[in-house]
Amino acid sequence: MKQTGYHRRAFIKTAALSGLGIALSGPLSKALANSSLKGGRIGVIGLDTEHGPHFARILNDPNAGDKYGGLKVVAAYPYGSRSIKSSVDSIPGHTESIKKQGVKIVDSIEDLLKEVDLVMLETNDGREHLQQALQVFKAGKPVFIDKPVAASLVDVLTIYRAAKHYNVPVFSSSTLRYIESVQEVAGGKIGKVKGVDIFTPAPMEPTHPDLYWYGIHGVEMLFTMLGPDCKSVSRVYTPDTDLVVGTWEGGRIGTLRGNRNGTWDFGGHAFGEKGHMPLGNFTGYAPLMPPIINFFETGKPPADPAETIGIYAFMEAAQESRMKNGATVSIDDMMKRCTKKSMKISI
Repeated sequence: MKQTGYHRRAFIKTAALSGLGIALSGPLSKALANSSLKGGRIGVIGLDTEHGPHFARILNDPNAGDKYGGLKVVAAYPYGSRSIKSSVDSIPGHTESIKKQGVKIVDSIEDLLKEVDLVMLETNDGREHLQQALQVFKAGKPVFIDKPVAASLVDVLTIYRAAKHYNVPVFSSSTLRYIESVQEVAGGKIGKVKGVDIFTPAPMEPTHPDLYWYGIHGVEMLFTMLGPDCKSVSRVYTPDTDLVVGTWEGGRIGTLRGNRNGTWDFGGHAFGEKGHMPLGNFTGYAPLMPPIINFFETGKPPADPAETIGIYAFMEAAQESRMKNGATVSIDDMMKRCTKKSMKISI
């Protein structure tokens, strides 16, 4: 029987995820809304990427005044990946950089959680995120998790299940969600979105599914404009390029061209009922700060958790499609299989 858009959203938000104890339109959203967020001391986990020091420079800028609600980064734990060489090698430099912002360096996540009210999980290695996030959830600290949420859809689902279990707000997003043109399309500038073509850098890291490492930024753009209701994914892979095609509810199509040819631009084109428009490039991390601050102040994630989970289902399906020589992979099937595996993980 053909599923309507309503039924697909119901499936993504309740059927597959209810097995995890997550009804994204019910208990989890109430848990997020009712969270009591007190204090503005932020702790950073992971200095194996530039994001932590960069966010500290923005938030701790003495000229910022009350722009960010008085929130400050006060402590950081450097690790972080211990096995991805490029990440490990960057830790000493990023540690010195964040110390210059007046941030205290601590020896463990346990020590960090004693010093802070809120957490930014910035570890570059998504394989570490589940065990790191569990420590934060058990301490009851709201957390922003930088991309990727985890290095597998199974771990992503487990993280959201654990957030519900411990009644802790969680939010994840790429800054590309908040570039002006993408937000204009999502806000209805060209009417209902009929299709989107995105190009993005897509270098890969052998420890992660291909798109999880960097192509995720372009996938986030797709889902921001097309929503969570992707039905299936197919992928054509060559060493220099990916072409991933997603089919959304209602026959809408989103494409992702992932480039590994030395170019580092983001962009694309969106097509809507009222016209079409080009999509702009990366504009820095500043556009992500207001949504993070709003999340920390309200406990409500600015991006629908179902949409965020959908991003990882899309990327996991693209990985499977590559392994199957470009075969079309069902998102529903992927969600069901990964939900069963997630339920076997203790939280």
